[in-house]
Amino acid sequence: MIQVAALKPVMQGVVLFFEVAGVVVILGGFLLALGRAARQWRSKGTAVFETLRATFGRSILLGLEILIAADLVRTITVELTLRNLGVLAALIGIRTVLSLSLEVEIDGQWPWRRTENGGTG
Repeated sequence: MIQVAALKPVMQGVVLFFEVAGVVVILGGFLLALGRAARQWRSKGTAVFETLRATFGRSILLGLEILIAADLVRTITVELTLRNLGVLAALIGIRTVLSLSLEVEIDGQWPWRRTENGGTG
């Protein structure tokens, strides 16, 4: 049987992987957003800001989801204490509100209203 102490370094590596992946997604999304906006500006010259904002906003949303996964893995497998559970709950709450705010900002409507208005999701 595998001892819990032996898994701690492995889980710390998993947490580090998720944290790096979250940051890479956000930075990569920013570069992708700049590229899309530049392409749109050269071809049409309109709605460049909206394209930049929507593309970058979606990469931030994905990055936040990955960072939440890192926090979950860290709290549950590496440092399971009551204090850390409270910090995790606060982080998830803040990131959830931020994610909802970004979705409304990008789409112009609440996520649960998307299907009512003919969108996907």
